[in-house]
Amino acid sequence: MWRALAFLALLALAAYGAVWLADRPGVVTVTWGGYELATSLAAALVGVMVLAVVLGFVWAFARGVLNLPERLTLSSRRRRQERGYSALSRGMVAVGSGDPIAARRLAGEAERLLGAEPLALLLTAQAAQISGDRAGAERAFRRMVDDPETRVLGLRGLFVEARRQDDEASARAYALEAARLAPSVTWANEAVMEGQCADRDWTGALDTVSRRASLGLSDKAAMRRQRAVLLTASALDLEAGDPERALAQAREAVKLAPDLVPAAAVAGRLFARRGDLKRGARVVEAAWRANPHPDLARVYLDLRTGDSSRDRLARAETLARISSWHPEARFAIARAALDAREFGRARDVLAPLLADQPTARAYALMAEIEEAEHGKNSGKAREWQARADRAPRDPAWCADGLVTDRWAPISPVSGRLDAFVWQTPPDLLGRAHGTAHEPEPAASALNGAEPAAKAGNGTTTIGTLTSGATGPGVVPVSVKVPEVVGPGR
Repeated sequence: MWRALAFLALLALAAYGAVWLADRPGVVTVTWGGYELATSLAAALVGVMVLAVVLGFVWAFARGVLNLPERLTLSSRRRRQERGYSALSRGMVAVGSGDPIAARRLAGEAERLLGAEPLALLLTAQAAQISGDRAGAERAFRRMVDDPETRVLGLRGLFVEARRQDDEASARAYALEAARLAPSVTWANEAVMEGQCADRDWTGALDTVSRRASLGLSDKAAMRRQRAVLLTASALDLEAGDPERALAQAREAVKLAPDLVPAAAVAGRLFARRGDLKRGARVVEAAWRANPHPDLARVYLDLRTGDSSRDRLARAETLARISSWHPEARFAIARAALDAREFGRARDVLAPLLADQPTARAYALMAEIEEAEHGKNSGKAREWQARADRAPRDPAWCADGLVTDRWAPISPVSGRLDAFVWQTPPDLLGRAHGTAHEPEPAASALNGAEPAAKAGNGTTTIGTLTSGATGPGVVPVSVKVPEVVGPGR
């Protein structure tokens, strides 16, 4: 609409100019070289306009001829870039599809057409990775490090390659350099913290956690949890040599994460070691109310050195009252009663657990009771132990396929902080085909009579570690997946 209005305005202006010239006739005279040219004003203006148009066409033609080589060069370069980006796009698809031959061919074509384009270098590195050419991938990543635009991505690739070659020193160096260049890069911060945890540099790891939170890489809740885990790890290391400092760190960890069982356990032990039994008991009792756990029960029962077995039994009953007779409290009472040689009491407190989905730990404890009362050659003890071998597993500390009865601040497989979770591990193959649940034993069996023998089903069972048991502490089941470095990784 505006263009139409502008055209009409110009047309009206031209008409007005023509009328104005017609009303004011005149003569234009040009004298040059002894010649005199006379014409009307209107004809002179038309001639000037025609001359201007002709000169414009001549100038445009001259510029086109002069700029022709440059235009041809730009056109050739544009076509080359289009072909290069097409090869780059198809190469990325080939990498994603897992086609190493096409990826290498298209990577070479993209690099030939685009030169040192960052994405072309990345495609070259990825093609080398999926082809198993580690040296080629490393060369491409080093070329990326030389370019400021791709330096951090190149360091990421070199970090991954170093990890694949188990060169932890180089991997940490690459991560530190990347964190220095780009403090907000998540993978570099995580790798730096993993290295600090592997070196047991808990102070440095605490600084890294605080820096990550200040950069917005983790929320406040995650930061508090990670600080609590690191403080607990430091307290465990200092427990023997510097108990006062260890206690201060353990108390701070309990404040940050009241549900962190290892923090409450080490704080309770250190309070007891200092002779402050009441505060130690309060710390453990508070954690027990929130999360009854066998580690807390052991600390609570052993608060005072030299207590008799009956004193420990009374303390276990306190835990039962606090937690409304949680199964862990029953296990604690049964263990204390066994130590006090009150075998009937131990059997009675285990009876509800044996009647409702008993686990290997309940059966194993019954076997210990029978063995303590009737001797190592007791057939009843062997029968209870056989049931334990076939029963569902008890909760344990699990992380990245590892099952252990001891908590650790980091996973020995992946190096992740706070990886261990208290949960029931998956059954192993032999145990999965065994008897998952035994029927409720008769009252006579609980009071010392031998349980009815079960007919063998020919199934081989695999003994696994339960919490508090002796034997190998770790059952590893780990899987490593190859990693391809690329955008967003």
